[in-house]
Amino acid sequence: MCGVVGIAAFEPVNQMLYDALTVLQHRGQDAAGIVTMQDGRFFLRKDNGMVRDVFMTRHMLRLVGNYGIGHIRYPTAGTSSSAEAQPFYVNSPYGITLAHNGNLTNAEDLAIELYQDDLRHLNTNSDTEVLLNVLAHELNNLGKTTPSPEDIFAAVSKMYDRIEGAYGVVALLSGQGLLAFRDPNGIRPLVYGERIGKDGGTEYMVASESVALSGNGFTLIRDVKPGEAIFVDMNHKLHTMQCTEPREYTPCIFEYVYFARPDSIMDNISVYKSRLRMGETLADKILEEWGEDHDIDVVIPIPDTSRTSAMELALKLGIKYREGFMKNRYIGRTFIMPGQQQRKKSVRQKLNAVPLEFKNKNVLLVDDSIVRGTTCHEIIQMARDAGAKNVFFASAAPPVKFPNVYGIDMPARSELIASGHSVEEVRQIIGADRLIYQDLDDLIEAVQDTKHSKVEGFDCAVFNGCYIAGQINEAYLEHLQEIRSETAKVKKSGVQVIADTPVDMTGIEEGA
Repeated sequence: MCGVVGIAAFEPVNQMLYDALTVLQHRGQDAAGIVTMQDGRFFLRKDNGMVRDVFMTRHMLRLVGNYGIGHIRYPTAGTSSSAEAQPFYVNSPYGITLAHNGNLTNAEDLAIELYQDDLRHLNTNSDTEVLLNVLAHELNNLGKTTPSPEDIFAAVSKMYDRIEGAYGVVALLSGQGLLAFRDPNGIRPLVYGERIGKDGGTEYMVASESVALSGNGFTLIRDVKPGEAIFVDMNHKLHTMQCTEPREYTPCIFEYVYFARPDSIMDNISVYKSRLRMGETLADKILEEWGEDHDIDVVIPIPDTSRTSAMELALKLGIKYREGFMKNRYIGRTFIMPGQQQRKKSVRQKLNAVPLEFKNKNVLLVDDSIVRGTTCHEIIQMARDAGAKNVFFASAAPPVKFPNVYGIDMPARSELIASGHSVEEVRQIIGADRLIYQDLDDLIEAVQDTKHSKVEGFDCAVFNGCYIAGQINEAYLEHLQEIRSETAKVKKSGVQVIADTPVDMTGIEEGA
């Protein structure tokens, strides 16, 4: 999962982009990048690492201009090489730089098309570079040195005909403006907002989550619609167009379970309220299956994502809610980290149990989901080491049984603990005395329970195997398994040695 941001302002945007990426840091800690635009030139800084580590004062001073885009990344099917840090750049036509959140499910076929038919060279394994070159090809076919917004939307429409999958995209066209668009199902999130600039004109911002807007003083206007593109020209005029027929409006439900910040509003749905309702429905299931004499003494969340659900669950059960784990905030999210051993080690570094809350108690641990089970097993053992009498475990999400193909690094199906194992078998593997999962229907109801959202359903593929976009079949999933397996990643890591920025530096300057 990644985070994107784009800003068109009347003042330098470097600090605003930095602040927005910091707010979106939870969406990825592998790499970060910013491109700004001034007088038709791009200024780039990107590298592996957290936002605070990638951008020093000397870099920020070189990121000049009132238009810009930014990206934070964690690796999915690609490597964690700095060569795949975004944004990407091509010098023709105009000069285009682009960043995206999501995954193109037909990226390999498109790469062949780009080479054989469009005569375009790709320098990495990133589907972002594929996406950028498809856009560049369609814009080039316009044959215009100064395209109108309608021309740009026409090129985006052509691109929609070629690409499949899920994506939220921001791009800069040199001397033209800021472009953003979203996949036809709205699987990946994208919102935009505005504020009044110092000179009284309207400034615009696009981002993966609304918190990036509010943190910079922008007011959320709405979500970018599925299949819609928005363009802010160099006169700061906003243009919007529906560039392809929207399909069933089905955002990714895992955004509400885990990825998004609780204070975000996505698709007119409050992430915070969704997680409260997840706790309510999970409490109802506990009462139904375990009864009033469930024997739970205390409810303890596994920080941070599950706190909201755990708090409401405890309230409904009438049980104490306690913070039993203290978190080291300088360790990244273990779900995002590559490698089983690194994840297991990081759990102990990231969390420390408070013995007072565990000793001689029957503890219900609440987490947002169970993916590989590695983290759960380690945390349950930590609870026992802290003196817990019995350790029960509750997941605010249903069993994760299928890989994600739309931009979340859900591992190969063979590495998903719930795939091929019953709930009882999972309980034994993770070492819990009791285990309970949220039902999928209850999860959908918890997220969809709003009067204002226009969503028609959700992408729940990781739970039910129903892939909404991209014509996903068993052959595709088998190929994905080969790419995403831990063994394959170990063999692949470190193989690429590619320049961190484009070799052809015409029209672009890097903040080295």
